[in-house]
Amino acid sequence: MNTMLRKSVLGIAGLAFTGGVFAGPVAAHAAEPVDSTKPVAVAVQADKPDTGKLIPHGVQGAQSKITLNDEQTANAKAIIAATKKAGLPERAAVISIATSLQESKLENLGHLGDKNDHDSLGLFQQRPSSGWGTPEQITDPEYATLAFEKGLKQVDGWQDMPLTEAAQTVQVSAYPDAYAQWEQQAADIVAQYWNS
Repeated sequence: MNTMLRKSVLGIAGLAFTGGVFAGPVAAHAAEPVDSTKPVAVAVQADKPDTGKLIPHGVQGAQSKITLNDEQTANAKAIIAATKKAGLPERAAVISIATSLQESKLENLGHLGDKNDHDSLGLFQQRPSSGWGTPEQITDPEYATLAFEKGLKQVDGWQDMPLTEAAQTVQVSAYPDAYAQWEQQAADIVAQYWNS
């Protein structure tokens, strides 16, 4: 057999073998019956909210951060759930959480005796005497959040305001610039829990 013909025959045989090796397992696997009663695990990665939506103006000033315990995390999640219930975007949750971080460190505070600021209660330190609701209502995280966000919705252009200006317009705090220091942590919390 001449060398050229021999190389051609070996080459074709090699291709056939290689094709069989690669096609064989696929063809054999395809012939296996599919059991449609078995659950199939599907990995779904929920997208995190866009940072541009969470912090549209960038943070203002030095930022503070605290480590949250289980109760504080639950309260942050309750604020996010109430924000969604109100049909408001992620930015409203950032403003709400930053406000609560400033007012109560995300702790649902009852009456603090001599340390109480007038009759302020709950996550947002809302006052029954100022018309925010009964003590029972404003110590309910959902009610308190919805009350805060109702006030926020009444602020023209709140979506386009710096966080501290929007929060201060609702809260009327003696320390109007204090809310800004919590914007990054609030945005991080919303990014982490908005889609969970």
